[in-house]
Amino acid sequence: MRFLKPVIASCFVCFSVGAVQAADMATPKTAMPNIPPPALGAIEWTGFYVGLNGGYGWTDSVNVSIADPVKKKTFDRSSAMPGGFVGGGQAGYNWQSGHWVFGFEADIQYVDLGGAIEWNGYETLALKSGQSQYLGTVRARLGYAIDRTLFYATGGFAYGGLVENPLTGNSTSNQGFAVGGGFEYAFTENWTGRAEGLYINLESKAKSTSITTKDGVYTLTARPGDGAGLMRVGVNYKF
Repeated sequence: MRFLKPVIASCFVCFSVGAVQAADMATPKTAMPNIPPPALGAIEWTGFYVGLNGGYGWTDSVNVSIADPVKKKTFDRSSAMPGGFVGGGQAGYNWQSGHWVFGFEADIQYVDLGGAIEWNGYETLALKSGQSQYLGTVRARLGYAIDRTLFYATGGFAYGGLVENPLTGNSTSNQGFAVGGGFEYAFTENWTGRAEGLYINLESKAKSTSITTKDGVYTLTARPGDGAGLMRVGVNYKF
């Protein structure tokens, strides 16, 4: 019987190993779940921000009437304003309550809207051409935030000059209003990008001057363009 003990032990070991392998084969392996990366969440819009902007603008023409003492007639001259670059900076503050965002913003813009008056025979009066200048606004903003995008309307006070007065060289004391809207997207908790459109009306007043020559006294009246449209994009840093 001694020789049966090793045989029985060997059989038991083989049976145990086979049972374990069979159990492994019978148990299906569970695949690791494919977990997507976390989505970007909504951000808090409340806070102070500063930024830069640039874009394209266009304005009404500059109109000048010239009372000619020699021809005894009044002639009109105007400048076509093809539009051009606008750029500057802005700063503001937002308050958020739920999806609603309310804030104030101030900006200052350089405007280069182009155009010059063709005097056509009156160059000897040494008149200016009507160069572009600058404008600024102080506006309220009301927006609605969806995730990281803020849609907003804006309106408020505007000042400055779109184009200088060709008679005085100065039209930067005008005052008016600005209205518009746009959207802003938060790339990070601090950096946002925006696109917006504004309509500006500076309600400039007509100005007159008299120029005396050997031929007589020329009376000129000029009214720079009142309205302008701005389309601009920008970037803000929120503190």
